[in-house]
Amino acid sequence: MVEMGDTARYQANWQDEIDSASLYRTLAETESQPQLAEVYLKLAETETKHAEFWADRLREAGGTLPDARPSWRARTLSWLARRFGAQTILPTLTATERAGHAGYLSQPEVTGTSLPADERSHATLLRTIDSTAGVEGSVLARLEGRHRSASGNALRAAVLGANDGLVSNLSLVMGVAGAALSGSAILITGLAGLLAGAGSMAMGEWLSVQSSRELYQRQIAIEAEELSETPAEEAEELALIYQAKGLTEPQSRELAARLLADEQTALDTLTREELGINPEELGGSAWEAAGTSFVLFALGAIVPVAPFAVLTGMTAVITSLALSAVALFGIGAAITLLTGRSLLYSGGRQVLIGLAAAALTYGVGSLIGVTLVG
Repeated sequence: MVEMGDTARYQANWQDEIDSASLYRTLAETESQPQLAEVYLKLAETETKHAEFWADRLREAGGTLPDARPSWRARTLSWLARRFGAQTILPTLTATERAGHAGYLSQPEVTGTSLPADERSHATLLRTIDSTAGVEGSVLARLEGRHRSASGNALRAAVLGANDGLVSNLSLVMGVAGAALSGSAILITGLAGLLAGAGSMAMGEWLSVQSSRELYQRQIAIEAEELSETPAEEAEELALIYQAKGLTEPQSRELAARLLADEQTALDTLTREELGINPEELGGSAWEAAGTSFVLFALGAIVPVAPFAVLTGMTAVITSLALSAVALFGIGAAITLLTGRSLLYSGGRQVLIGLAAAALTYGVGSLIGVTLVG
C-alpha cells in the first residue's frame, strides 16, 4: 500500500533525476571534446530513464506529475557551467550522485534495479573526469599498463610523525620544567609522554588502516557480485570511464571487452578504475603502519627528553631547547622536499613554531609551579 510520504518521495526522486539529466545535457553542450560530450549525453540518457522509473511509480500511486523542468538549483548550476566551465560544478554533481547512491540503498522500490549502481558509477565517472580534465588521445598504452607513480605520501607521513613527537613532547617537557620539577621528574614525565603519544599514534594509525582495508574488501566483494550478475553493465561503465579519460568510443569498448574477458582481470580492472582501489595493497598493512607511526613519533619525542638523562637544571633545559631547535630545522628542511619552499624559510618557520609552543607551555608551567608552591 502506498502512503502519502511515498508519493512525496517519488516526486522528489523524479525531480532529482530531471535536474541531473538537465545538468548533463548542459555539460554536453559546453564540452569541447567530442568523446567527453558523448559521455555526458549517455549519463543524461540514464538519468532520464531513472526519471521515467519514478514517474511510473508516481502515477501508480495516484500522484500528479508536474511539468518536467529543472529546479532553480539545477538552472543556477547550469548557468555556472556555461559561464565558468564544467569544473565549477563537477564536485557538486559528484556529491549529488554519491548522495543519490546512498539514498537509493534504503528505498525498497529500487531493489533489483540498476539505479543505485548507476548513481555510484556516475560519481566515479565524474571523479575521473574532474581529476583528468579529459585527457587527450594517446592514453591507450598507459591505460592498459599498471604504472605506479612515486608520491610524497611516505615522506609526508615520516615528517609529520616525527614532528608530532618532537613538538608535543618538547611542549610537555618545557611545561613541567617551567613548574620547577626535579630533573628525574622531568625525565619520567618526558618518557611517559613519549610512550603515551607513540602508543596513541600507533593505535590510531592501526584503526585507520584496518578500517580502510575492511571497507575496501567489502567494496571489492560488491563489485565481484555485480560483475557476476550484470557483466554487460560493468563493461559499459568501464568503457565510459575510458571515454572520460580521452579514448574514442570504439577504443573504449574494445579495451573494456578485452580486459573483461578474464574474470579475475575484470575484477582487478574494475577495482582499480571504478573504485580507485589497488587490490594488491588495500591501503597497506595495519600493523606495519602502526609500528612505523610508533617509531617515528618516538624518534621525534626522544630529542627533548634525552638531555635530562645526563644533565640537570637550566643546563638540561637549554640543551633540550638547542637539540630540539636543530631537529625542528631538520624537519623543516625535509618539508621543502614536499613543498619546494626555501630551505631557510621552511626550517626557520618550523623552529619558530616549535619554540613558541615550548615557550607557551614553559610559561604556563611556571605559573602553575608558583601557584602550587606559594
